[in-house]
Amino acid sequence: MEGVGRTDAAVLELPWVPVCVRGCKLLAKAWFGDTEYRVLLSDLNCVWEEEMDAEAIQTRAQKLNKRLSAPVTSIYSHLRSVAQPRLSGQTEDQEGSGHFSLEYRGTDLTLRLKSLLAGVPFHWEFCCTSAPVTVVCRQLVRPLLAISQVLRRQVGELGALLIRKDAEIQDYRENGAALTRSRLQTELFEEDRYRENFITETLPQMGLSQESVQFDSDLQELYVAVSSQRNGQKRKRADDLADRPDDSSVPVQNAPDTDPAGSMTSGDRSSVGVEREQSENKEATGEPQEAESEQTVPLTPAVATAVSRAGPRPKKKKALGLFR
Repeated sequence: MEGVGRTDAAVLELPWVPVCVRGCKLLAKAWFGDTEYRVLLSDLNCVWEEEMDAEAIQTRAQKLNKRLSAPVTSIYSHLRSVAQPRLSGQTEDQEGSGHFSLEYRGTDLTLRLKSLLAGVPFHWEFCCTSAPVTVVCRQLVRPLLAISQVLRRQVGELGALLIRKDAEIQDYRENGAALTRSRLQTELFEEDRYRENFITETLPQMGLSQESVQFDSDLQELYVAVSSQRNGQKRKRADDLADRPDDSSVPVQNAPDTDPAGSMTSGDRSSVGVEREQSENKEATGEPQEAESEQTVPLTPAVATAVSRAGPRPKKKKALGLFR
């Protein structure tokens, strides 16, 4: 649907909360905007979702409530006031808060709501379909994997802290300190032995089940913190890409013109002509040519004319040294 990308970040920052509907335990996420909502439900065997905008809400409300005539804003306001607390795990089925029921239709799940709107019976159905794998990974798998990494980091830091505490206590003992109550004495912490004992002794006593939908408040808080950080990093990367200059806006330096005659003035051309004439005269008289690496200062038109009239300069005699 069109609103999936727009509401995805808002839904991701909501925690999964345990919800019980007529004895059926589920994990739920419910995001309600101005006149739209998105709901995610899971029994840890499947994940269902539904997203509705204002037009779809009005159409379904007219279909389920033939005798009800009310603007979509009133309908949505009532639906939100009744459904949001229930799907957020805040209330149970109570008098005046609406009654919920579940119905499985193949791979789909329908959550029905019955309540009163201005004294008139109001019916609503959350018609949830199976969520795609990408939604399941983004909303459930990835955050839980990130949470496991965070908890592992936390356990490592706590283990290091215990080791430092043992060293501190040992220093006190070596300096004559003693416990006033022997029941407070503890053994030295050894991380490997603690991990082994936890897996072999403590874990079997916990009675964990993979079908459990427990998601306590501490995990909910950690889920929100991890998801918010992921969204913040994505927004930062998007801002960095937006601030990066486009390649088309970078000025390109033109390559130097390889044709010297096309960019020469009349004075430059005369200078080149004088230099060429001087070179030919030097070849005729046998005078050695100057190194190519030396730079020639261009002559002005007046100087070039005077030089051309004067003709070649006389050859200078070389001074004889002591050795010939």
